[in-house]
Amino acid sequence: MNIIGPDTLVFGVDDVASCNQYLLDYGLVPVRADEAGGRFEALDGTAIEIRRTDDPALPPALATGSMLRKTIYGVADAATLNDIAAELRRDREVRQLPDGSIESVDDMGFALGFQITVRRSLALPAESVNAPGAPAQRGPNVVGVNDNVDLTPRTLSHVVYFVPDADKAEAFYVERLGFRCSDRFTGVGPFLRPAGTLDHHTLFMIQTPPFMKGCEHFTFHMGGPTGVLQAGTRFVEKGYQSFWGPGRHRFGSNWFWYFNSPLGCHVEYDADMDLHDDGWAARTAPMGADASQLFLFQHREKWAPGGPPAAPAEAAAKVNAKFSG
Repeated sequence: MNIIGPDTLVFGVDDVASCNQYLLDYGLVPVRADEAGGRFEALDGTAIEIRRTDDPALPPALATGSMLRKTIYGVADAATLNDIAAELRRDREVRQLPDGSIESVDDMGFALGFQITVRRSLALPAESVNAPGAPAQRGPNVVGVNDNVDLTPRTLSHVVYFVPDADKAEAFYVERLGFRCSDRFTGVGPFLRPAGTLDHHTLFMIQTPPFMKGCEHFTFHMGGPTGVLQAGTRFVEKGYQSFWGPGRHRFGSNWFWYFNSPLGCHVEYDADMDLHDDGWAARTAPMGADASQLFLFQHREKWAPGGPPAAPAEAAAKVNAKFSG
């Protein structure tokens, strides 16, 4: 199954205007945005689609009320699309849609779509780093910081599901769709990648009680760690709430920064993910803070040294004066 990765995530929401504005502020390109919904793309054409929750074209919502209504995977060619349809028709309905894509459900009830991928090839530079002992990636007089750099996300990276039975969920993707397990948190869930990509994961699943089933987060790849930090800082400055990060994960090695969102899930920026092929042996580790991230920062407002810190009594007096009216 030459599945490349997620092309589009489709959400059904009540507050279309807030969700549209969120994705615009996140940095995606609005292909369409109106009172009925919108489509917001990364540089390679992968996207998030917003529709009204009562849109009759949407697949049924999960019983938990998760706003994610469909995960659409891009495949390499029509032959792969036909193979997936034939495989899934062995035990479930597969619908052929007017645009040529197919639609079905996985064993947890998540709606799935498959289409010939919309991804466009990118030819963009990566973030460059100068390090002693290695050839310079930035030559003389080329600065590494640009306040006005374009921070449009490059491609849809991965989606994370809360599932009530991680073993059963994994078996569907591995045995029926040819996904590989890159790494695993024991008792929690696997990091999975389809055959058409080397990315460490495009799908991660976390075992939870049934009432939590749904989308935990999704993310787009940026051009490097500075892009994650710079885009995240701009997002905070627009008033959005940081949830977790910035930091760097151990499994996958990707830099991350998560934010709260009106889409009923968290939304992440990430960069610099590990690549793996079939020679890789999956690692296992218990879930925990040390296993989850190599390091974690806490965002704060910009600061610069301006003299010694105020004495405790002086600081207290300033606070009292501020709130005493």
